[in-house]
Amino acid sequence: MNVPYERGRSRSPLIASAAATAYGEPPRLTRHTGAELTALIGLLTGIETVVVGHSRDDESRAAARAFAAGWRRLGKEIITTVDWPETAASWLRHARRLTGPAPDAWVVAAAPLGFAQLSRRLRYSTGWDPRRTFAFASLHDPRLPALAGPETVRGLRGVTADGGSWEARGSHLLPHA
Repeated sequence: MNVPYERGRSRSPLIASAAATAYGEPPRLTRHTGAELTALIGLLTGIETVVVGHSRDDESRAAARAFAAGWRRLGKEIITTVDWPETAASWLRHARRLTGPAPDAWVVAAAPLGFAQLSRRLRYSTGWDPRRTFAFASLHDPRLPALAGPETVRGLRGVTADGGSWEARGSHLLPHA
């Protein structure tokens, strides 16, 4: 099931509740792994400044904190950290807080449904680029492109718990070389 919207139109990019539940209950988030964190930092070669975004669940908060500590140990800069709830009336405030500082890249630790909602608002209302966005394994969920819309997350890259990597291409999350 695709959940499209038209960029630049007045229609809301929010995912309809029927579409959000059509994919079933999302898997329970698990704590990030060392291999995951190492792989994520490895994907950010050549990047100096990031904005870190995360859901408000314990696992996403812990992943964001671990990334921030590792990133700062490398002498790199985190411009700001933004969190968001799993459900919101608009997502616009969160989207603007994420994109306002204009980082080199965004790093995301989140639950799939909340990020799908936020990513739609990011694409609809800001200059966010999924190709400059890097995700923890929590977003390695094959339903993400369908929930967000394949064009919304095209180019998003992320890691798996065992240290592999993936990229959103069309309606799939494919292994990234």
